[in-house]
Amino acid sequence: MSSRLSPLLAALVAVTTVVPLAAQDALTLDSIFVERAYSSSRFGPARWLDGDNYATLEPSAEIARANELVRYAAADGERVRLVAARELIPDFRDRPLFIEDYTFSPDGRLLLIFTNSERVWRTNSRGDFWVFNLASRELKQLGGNPRESELMFAKFSPDSTRVAYVRNNDLYMEDLRTDTITKLTHDGSDQIVNGTFDWVYEEELGLRDGFRWSPDGDRLAFWQLDSELVSEFVLVNYTAELYPQLTRFPYPKAGEINPAARIGTIPAGGGEIAWAEFPGSPRDFYLARMEWSSPTELIVQRLNRQQNGNNVLRVEANSGKADQLFHETDEAWVDVGDDLHWIEPGESFTWVSERDGWRRAYRIEGGGAEQRPLTPAGVDILSVEAVDPASGWLYYVASPDDPGQRYLFRVPLVPGTEGIAAERLTPTDQPGSHAYQVAPEGRWAIHTLSQFATPPVTTVISLPDHQVTTTLVTNAHLASRVEALAVRHEFFRVEVEADVELDGWAMYPADFDTTRKYPVLFFVYGEPAGQTVRDAWGGQRLVWHQYLTSLGYVVMSVDNRGTPAPRGREWRKVVYGEVGTLAASDQASAVRALAAQHEWVDLERIAIWGWSGGGSMTLNAMFRYPELYQTGMSVAPVPDQRYYDTIYQERYMNTPQNNPEGYRRASPISHAQNLSGNLLVIHGTGDDNVHYQGTEALIDKLIAHNKTFTMMAYPNRSHGIFEGVGTTRHLYGLLTRYLLENTPVEPGQ
Repeated sequence: MSSRLSPLLAALVAVTTVVPLAAQDALTLDSIFVERAYSSSRFGPARWLDGDNYATLEPSAEIARANELVRYAAADGERVRLVAARELIPDFRDRPLFIEDYTFSPDGRLLLIFTNSERVWRTNSRGDFWVFNLASRELKQLGGNPRESELMFAKFSPDSTRVAYVRNNDLYMEDLRTDTITKLTHDGSDQIVNGTFDWVYEEELGLRDGFRWSPDGDRLAFWQLDSELVSEFVLVNYTAELYPQLTRFPYPKAGEINPAARIGTIPAGGGEIAWAEFPGSPRDFYLARMEWSSPTELIVQRLNRQQNGNNVLRVEANSGKADQLFHETDEAWVDVGDDLHWIEPGESFTWVSERDGWRRAYRIEGGGAEQRPLTPAGVDILSVEAVDPASGWLYYVASPDDPGQRYLFRVPLVPGTEGIAAERLTPTDQPGSHAYQVAPEGRWAIHTLSQFATPPVTTVISLPDHQVTTTLVTNAHLASRVEALAVRHEFFRVEVEADVELDGWAMYPADFDTTRKYPVLFFVYGEPAGQTVRDAWGGQRLVWHQYLTSLGYVVMSVDNRGTPAPRGREWRKVVYGEVGTLAASDQASAVRALAAQHEWVDLERIAIWGWSGGGSMTLNAMFRYPELYQTGMSVAPVPDQRYYDTIYQERYMNTPQNNPEGYRRASPISHAQNLSGNLLVIHGTGDDNVHYQGTEALIDKLIAHNKTFTMMAYPNRSHGIFEGVGTTRHLYGLLTRYLLENTPVEPGQ
């Protein structure tokens, strides 16, 4: 999501040469969403096998619609086929297993294959698991005689002799030597889940795989969630059968009862569970992260319900006794990530904190007593990519000078002074967004670079010199197509008040003429979970925006305060307690400022659109600033923040009980009486995330105020509104048609 910045929107930069499209390459809605002519190729999933070799999946050259596992040497690209597709044909079928994901055993002798997956909420996390012996070439399915697609999160033990997995919300262990299966927990049900998570933990804390082997393989640590007291939400499917089908699942809305979470450890062969001992109600805290620090000890991150405090606790595995290592706190909220990496197991680790106003990496040691910064002051890091204690380096991604770029840096693991200088490894002549999968020992990385209108290119590079050894994915055909589109765009900053500048981008028609008036469509997200202004490949959405410029629109996007840009803690958290209010004001101020700078902006033809949080922001724009926005297209919005889940909404807003006025002011539905423009609301009725219920409440409110609007319900579609034949093409066709009809390219048309 941003790129090179120009202080004003005066000069058009990053303009490609206009190349006429061949007839067969004409840009149409069908070419984008039906033919998928602008979809990029991807690489992987890849796994580093050691410091110099990686494995990946490739299509089989022998069997159609099958794949195989291969190994490559990073230095010279030497290829070795590890598993051929023909070796993965079970006795009872005539086609090979299609490998969706894979894991090598710690001793390298066995391969765990995940296939035939099914979707659970937002990811395909339930499926079949098979073990392939790389020495004997034998193939065996896990689970005894399981039902199809029944197992989840299978993992090898540290000694490679056993596999643990989740089945029907219980934890199991299977001995690969004897084929003995041991059921470790016995209370799994629709309300009690062991080793995996409920809806809200998965969505908002990024937790799916809910158990961990101890380093010595003697015990398993796992989460258990009890949703018995959590109110259920019901999805209604009217089209599957003659009578409606109902899907019920626990969903805690803001201010309501949460699931009770606890962490236990159990002997790998079965036995008594030792539950971690935490004070307070298990429904008023979140167990956000858990890892083993030694064979006898866990490190647990425990958030309070308000999410402004994170207790990092040490838990004795056998007794459950817990004591605090240190406490992270913030007046707004604390972010939970996966940036705890051990430098010396059980002794020191990395930690990321905003305690001094910037997101920095620290070295924690001495039982939490010593917390020293590793990365420079005044700079936000975006992620820790690797920690290599052997060579003494921490690798991280940041962008000190441009919030929309992403670059790789490294610093020593030995803390320096406040004036420590980081070493930038990404070449300075390669602007854009860089992603890295760093190998153990830090000599190599799988590297992907993309730019706003340049599809991803994936290579193997050496480190620290960042030299390419192998090009893995070029996306050359797609790049040629995109180049022919001649995407005319620029990045800019616009001042909305004294000392407050917002980042933005603009896309222009090929024949853009500053003496003419243009309708402008703003693409918005605007909430703490997303940043739209990035110098990164935008995929089909970018190409659709380009299609709109070919019709005569200027398309823009601006990141308001409160979005997760690397611009310091204050930038991100100034919206606390009233998400949507300041953000909408920033968006409107940006429109006015841009119109004041550029006569070609037609203030009579301003449109806005967004999805999810962007759908909510679209409603806020239309209702709060009806004099400014002529047309709004809101997809899957949250009209009333009380209707969304506890973890996300309370993180940024506190509870409705503690902040009733903040919820009222920030919710678009509170301002629905002000609608005067053209509003299109789109929602999937099967959205388990942002419920269609919220849109119905909004419709009811608009009717009460006698407001004219348009709405489209997509039956049984989820939050992404992609299920079913032709859905995506239909949705973007609807958006395009509504925009053309209500904010025409030429006034009066």
